[in-house]
Amino acid sequence: MSKKKVVLAYSGGLDTSVILKWLEETYDCEVVTFTADIGQGEEVEPARAKAQAMGVKEIYIEDLREEFVRDYVYPMFRANTIYEGEYLLGTSIARPLIAKRLVEIAKETGAYAISHGATGKGNDQVRFELGAYALAPGIEVIAPWREWDLNSREKLMAYCEDNNIPVEQKRGKKSPYSMDANLLHISYEGGPLEDPWTEAEEEMWRWSVSPENAPNEPTYIELTYVKGDITAIDGVEMSPATVLETLNKVAGDNGVGRIDIVENRYVGMKARGCYETPAGTVMMKAHRAIESLTLDREVAHLKDSLMPKYAELIYNGYWWSPEREMMQKMIDASQEHVNGEVRIKLYKGSVSAVGRRSETDSLFDEKMATFEDDAGAYDQKDAAGFIKLNALRLRIAAKKRK
Repeated sequence: MSKKKVVLAYSGGLDTSVILKWLEETYDCEVVTFTADIGQGEEVEPARAKAQAMGVKEIYIEDLREEFVRDYVYPMFRANTIYEGEYLLGTSIARPLIAKRLVEIAKETGAYAISHGATGKGNDQVRFELGAYALAPGIEVIAPWREWDLNSREKLMAYCEDNNIPVEQKRGKKSPYSMDANLLHISYEGGPLEDPWTEAEEEMWRWSVSPENAPNEPTYIELTYVKGDITAIDGVEMSPATVLETLNKVAGDNGVGRIDIVENRYVGMKARGCYETPAGTVMMKAHRAIESLTLDREVAHLKDSLMPKYAELIYNGYWWSPEREMMQKMIDASQEHVNGEVRIKLYKGSVSAVGRRSETDSLFDEKMATFEDDAGAYDQKDAAGFIKLNALRLRIAAKKRK
């Protein structure tokens, strides 16, 4: 009789290599590994060799970069999504895609459960599992960090030695930070950052130069939008993933995209994290610029009022919830006329929208807006009645109080 199967989100690193062996021993199961390339900037193929060396028969390694940006990052940026005023949700938005593929592979291979390496203190356990249960309500989830007692690097290393698990010994100084990267961002937590008073070391940052060391001349780029999504940079059409790769490079070279925040995790604690999101920082500024030209005022204001809830849903792991999907349909409908070009200026860490135009969908009327002679396009006398009507309740209240 064949063993039961468990699909493991596998990076090939220390933690997931230990989890692979631990699952086989603890659950007497056959492990199927899944490694996703979502633009983390590291080779994913070595994970295949490591899994093979550990006897894994079914190994999934997939390039999901285009799907990640097209179906997750782009829809999120149509809403101008930002969590707690600063965080552009780079880690959060990657989790629903990984959860989706985990349950799809479980179905393909006949696995009864999935497993991940997220700890019991963080948000990722919630995101992975809410996504999995939403897509496959009968799936079982195994979260080793909530079950085992291997709660230190020393214990993990001892487990590797006892079980002949190969551990890559990296040369040079080991980074003190816990890092997570994809095409949208790279995050840093732990180590010196656990003291929120301690400034992050300059050596920590990997995707951007410091604003002080950025070029002394500004860089200009022109972004083309079609229905709220960037389709070209400087007139060159690009796929969604290539857009992010290109913007990360040019914005990072200009010192754009660094933030240092203390955020409220869904599980209840506060955590300090540093993030580099060069492309996302540019996208946020540029998208708001093209919307300022093409969106009706009330539509824009309604979107803004809904955005904090939308951001919270993504941060907390509810991408596959009916309320997020409902909101997405409304957001996407608002983007029908968000077409045109935005000119962006990058200079020493700053991002400025210095031009915007839309030949087909601009709601900006120069005749109305001018401070010069408007040739009768707008009757300024109309403003008097408008103001008096809007002041009526204020005048009534003031009289009553007197």
